[in-house]
Amino acid sequence: MSSPSKRREMDLMKLMMSDYKVEMINDGMQEFYVHFHGPNESPYHGGVWKVRVELPDAYPYKSPSIGFINKIYHPNVDEMSGSVCLDVINQTWSPMFDLVNVFEVFLPQLLLYPNPSDPLNGEAAALMMRDRATYEQRVKGGTLEQAVFSPQGSG
Repeated sequence: MSSPSKRREMDLMKLMMSDYKVEMINDGMQEFYVHFHGPNESPYHGGVWKVRVELPDAYPYKSPSIGFINKIYHPNVDEMSGSVCLDVINQTWSPMFDLVNVFEVFLPQLLLYPNPSDPLNGEAAALMMRDRATYEQRVKGGTLEQAVFSPQGSG
């Protein structure tokens, strides 16, 4: 790969070609929104979240910054800022990963398999550990309230 900016451009094009709705924030290719569908088989199914992505100058050698714009009730997402606690993005990022991995693997895995032992939202983590059924009801209620509802629920 010749340069980080070429790679950024390529990854962004690949993401757009993968049927994700992408909205650019400004003229550059470093900040944009991606419309992310909650994964099937999860209480987030049917919801669509607007996720803000910021690519650092050193991308892909440095991980993208990812945050939910509309609220999402999840142990590993800060309810106020939308920041995501995800090891693969925060600590173990590799230039082998790309933006499609983030939206097709990393975020769906996060929503399908929350980690309540490393929470950004302590209330959600505690509820999930104490009463899984009530936690899932709260997630579904929040999905209907906060996420743009997608009748087909496709990704």
